[in-house]
Amino acid sequence: MNNVYLAADFGGGSGRIIAGWIENGHIVMEEVHRFGNRQVRLGDHIYWDFPALFEEMKTGLKAAGTKGYKVKSIGVDTWGVDFGLIDRDGQLLGNPVCYRDGRTAGMQKEVFKKIDLKEHYGTTGIQVMDINTLFQLYSMKGSAQLEAAEHLLFMPDLFSYFLTGTANNEYSIASTSELLDAGKREWSWETIKALGLPERIFGKIIMPGSIRGTLRSEIAAETGLHDVNVVAVGSHDTASAVAAVPAIEADGHVAFLSSGTWSLLGVELENPILTEEARLAEFTNEGGVGGKIRFLQNITGLWILQRLMAEWKERGEEVTYSELIPAAAQANMGSIIPVADAAFMNPESMEKAICDYCASTSQPVPANKAETARCVFVSLAAKYRDAITGVNDLLQEPLKRLHIIGGGSQNDLLNQLTADALGIPVWAGPVEATAMGNILVQAMASGEVADIAELREVVRRSVTPRIFEPRNQ
Repeated sequence: MNNVYLAADFGGGSGRIIAGWIENGHIVMEEVHRFGNRQVRLGDHIYWDFPALFEEMKTGLKAAGTKGYKVKSIGVDTWGVDFGLIDRDGQLLGNPVCYRDGRTAGMQKEVFKKIDLKEHYGTTGIQVMDINTLFQLYSMKGSAQLEAAEHLLFMPDLFSYFLTGTANNEYSIASTSELLDAGKREWSWETIKALGLPERIFGKIIMPGSIRGTLRSEIAAETGLHDVNVVAVGSHDTASAVAAVPAIEADGHVAFLSSGTWSLLGVELENPILTEEARLAEFTNEGGVGGKIRFLQNITGLWILQRLMAEWKERGEEVTYSELIPAAAQANMGSIIPVADAAFMNPESMEKAICDYCASTSQPVPANKAETARCVFVSLAAKYRDAITGVNDLLQEPLKRLHIIGGGSQNDLLNQLTADALGIPVWAGPVEATAMGNILVQAMASGEVADIAELREVVRRSVTPRIFEPRNQ
């Protein structure tokens, strides 16, 4: 049976265990186990069900062993900003709270009474958002949980800790917190001290490709995987996905768009851009594989469409993507909503929020599902155009191409609308960019892949992107 790397890939709606290996210079992947992930409202907060997710991960690891795979290592990636707290006895102090929880309301105002906003961006380089770890932690000041905490572990750190017993913080996921010094690639201790956050909880920063630890004996026995290393990959799922962008240095300046629940659009740089212009344009400097900087905007992505689909299903009007997207392609609807506006963050009815906004701005109101979907796609393409314009204003050379990766790259209508809006070619794929990046960083850690350049050559050999040329240019 094949020697494989296992990627534990957790998204906001589901998780997967993917086995991958390199064969004749190409990456081969097989899904071993898939499971749901849900937000649970309990009392005053919205939580992630971490114990259930950890159990599902173990089920997937065990399934890989049952299939006869010889597992070389395991890598975990998840969404950003959320975390768990560990006490002095090594126990989890409570289920992690979801970033969509309301506890951070009003925290920005309080935080920026303590620190200067411009100086703060000049250090952390992170787009200020209510969901960020900084504001979550500040909302917990004085709480029994924070006072009892010994370790702050972001979600992939948390999964890895309970696999290995070793607590550390991986660079790319820590960079989403708004508490990291972007230039030094270390904690911003000045920020932490100024806000009165407990310094003891911020652990050692390790880089992608480092060994986090080895499976705990009880986990090894339960899964049948024995002494397997857990590798710190690009633990923020977007960091893993960007590592798998099939672009090489000769391609020049190209942009990436990791398209899923969130749209993360930007470029990969050697050093952060910490200027006032970058702050005002709402760009963020997050960590990447190889110590790179992912200079990007966090944009509400297909979350809006996902909420619409769920809403229609609840009403007994379920529609599939294969039905909706072709209908939207034929729809005559050019109304644009500001996808990043708070009105579309988590409304009681997404459909009503869209219709109300269009009506209030004297735009045509969508009359059916196809027109509503078309409105979302046109709006996303317009937001992507604005982001690309913002990047070009900050770079010496204009971007020549956009690579769309992740699940959203399968949406041909949105891909074409994006190419039309940007006026540059769009290359779509790979769909499984996050799992690919996760697995290939593990291969890099083992020495099977030399560096990030060779990693991307493997991706280029393994996938054939679909190309969308701009129309009417």
